[in-house]
Amino acid sequence: MQSIPVDTSRLGVLRCAVGPEPKIADFESKEVKKDRDGNTIYTVAVTVRQDGRRVSVIEIAVPGEPKGVVEGSEVRVTGLEAFAWSMGDRHGVSFRASAITPVPASSATTSAGKGGGA
Repeated sequence: MQSIPVDTSRLGVLRCAVGPEPKIADFESKEVKKDRDGNTIYTVAVTVRQDGRRVSVIEIAVPGEPKGVVEGSEVRVTGLEAFAWSMGDRHGVSFRASAITPVPASSATTSAGKGGGA
């Protein structure tokens, strides 16, 4: 699967829509997904709003629990990559990042006024 790097500086303000949740690998056994290093993979739903466009929500997988990321807070996404996938007649795009961190309140206020950020 080929990864496509995403320039988050062009995505506008990023906000946490649904806080970090462990990604489930097997729904029957409730086993959580882990990366090669043994870190639990978490998913965070993030809203993306570019200037003059509608809000979109993307779900981003990240290794380890993102500390301080709560619903409604502005976040910074580091190392965002997109992956196109297909299984049979189904297809889509998934997202993975190396880290998701909260934007400090003073930075969030400043970037909100500019319409940019993250």
